[in-house]
Amino acid sequence: MPPRSYPTARQRRLGAELRKLREKAGMSGSQVGAFLGGERAQVSHLESGRYGISAERVRRLASFYSTTDKHLIDALASMADERSKGWWEEYRGILSPGFLDLSELEHHAKYLRAVQMLHVPGILQTAEYAREVMCNSVSSLPALPAAELKARVEHRLRRREIFDRPAPPTFEAFIHEAALRMKYCEPEIMQAQLGFLGDLSEFPTVTVRVIPFNVQITPSVHSLLYAGGPIPQLDTVQMDSAFNAGFVDAESQLSRYRAMLDSVAELALDANESSKFIRRVAKEM
Repeated sequence: MPPRSYPTARQRRLGAELRKLREKAGMSGSQVGAFLGGERAQVSHLESGRYGISAERVRRLASFYSTTDKHLIDALASMADERSKGWWEEYRGILSPGFLDLSELEHHAKYLRAVQMLHVPGILQTAEYAREVMCNSVSSLPALPAAELKARVEHRLRRREIFDRPAPPTFEAFIHEAALRMKYCEPEIMQAQLGFLGDLSEFPTVTVRVIPFNVQITPSVHSLLYAGGPIPQLDTVQMDSAFNAGFVDAESQLSRYRAMLDSVAELALDANESSKFIRRVAKEM
């Protein structure tokens, strides 16, 4: 099979983890290529996510690298064994790959924690609010074509399907008061959005907590999504910005983001207080 032209973020992550194991073992691509009965280029394609790999071959490589972390090996083998396509593949060629990578990340996460400073987290947005945010975003200049705007909104709403699964991930959202008061849309749309946040009891695994203006936070706190993997080594952070979204998975960085999230959790109102706070802001609109 020819190499994949555009591997997904998850496929690239599997390849990157295999590269880390090889480098830790002190082996060259040529040595591994010879072990696999191929060439160095084959190993390069595997480690970039451009070639698929079977779970059996992952275990063979782990043994060749003298890797003893059973939980990591099992997790990587499970990633390699994935063959079915997710619902987000319906949007390939319609939306940019970043949208699809985010859906895939959320789908496989064991838990999710988010910080949003300026708007409601995408996965918790109503259709009307999402449309207004997208239309008014500087990243959407010039204006989005109607068909793409419709696809973006539809895709954003479908991301909530993860909460309908038999074993959904827990999702803890920290939303700054600024995001609740930003006037991206007409008051009635914002009130409906805040009302939806206040009624999230329909999603028992979702917790919304408000960071009020009157608490002191450090400038290092910024918007992001933290996705917990099957083991901590496979956690991922999605960085949120107006123009693009990047993924971070280096352990040194992950530990900093875990600490940041824990510090935000100490400052934010609890879920019950946050629900009352959100309803109060809605009445003030």
